[in-house]
Amino acid sequence: MNPQPTGVARPINLRIADDLRIRIERGDLAPGDTLPTLQEIAEEWECSINSARGAIDLLKRQGLITGGRGKPPSVRQRAPRVCRSSERHQDEKDLVLKPESVRRSVGLAETDMGSKLEELSFAAEYETVNPSPKLAQDLGIARDSQVLQRVYEMRDKKTGRRLSWSVSYIPADIIESNPALFDKANEPWPGGTQHQLYTVGVEIVRVVDQVSATMPTTVDSHEWGLDDGVPMIHVRRISYDEAGRIVELSDADFPADRTELSFTTLLKKW
Repeated sequence: MNPQPTGVARPINLRIADDLRIRIERGDLAPGDTLPTLQEIAEEWECSINSARGAIDLLKRQGLITGGRGKPPSVRQRAPRVCRSSERHQDEKDLVLKPESVRRSVGLAETDMGSKLEELSFAAEYETVNPSPKLAQDLGIARDSQVLQRVYEMRDKKTGRRLSWSVSYIPADIIESNPALFDKANEPWPGGTQHQLYTVGVEIVRVVDQVSATMPTTVDSHEWGLDDGVPMIHVRRISYDEAGRIVELSDADFPADRTELSFTTLLKKW
């Protein structure tokens, strides 16, 4: 990395923030190191306390430092990243034909969180609903159809911090032959959604992942324990069967500072 200053005519607070940012990027200030006090910054840069405070606020908005509530600003400790690879879709499909004992031992906690299920608080909520006009259009179904809406959440048992959240939609007529699929008491389902669909004769042959990002709301920041300046990544997953029918649509949110997305695309030979 070759740190660069912001290429515009810079007011004093931006020049201070740039200098501190470059020190962080070069490693002169390491994660956990405390930044100079506002008084020390003001003396070094011969500026007002307000200008020093403005520089610190800029660094917080960039997600480079943490502080507040009586704690001095310090370089933010980078959270461990979870890699969410598109190869997991095939792994989940391969798991469908495994014995239940194997399917029951491998799930979201082990594959995505690097944790054991007993270390996490898992919740699932099921509801059969009429889709909104937009959801009906996205699923390619009639407005008067019914959809099984499933909301999944995992939290750290120790801190209460949200670790994962997603909402899934399955057209109810696709799975109506197996009433067990409408009962949240069967969660976590051994083998997940692909095995659930397998029980009603549905095979997923194509998965599309659509990725976008937004800045978090105050609720997001609280639930996920986000530092200032950290955006949220939104992933919509659309699963198709052999007939090209959408059999599941799910939306999941991930904090950008803890998430790495890896997409593998297999290309046909000429």
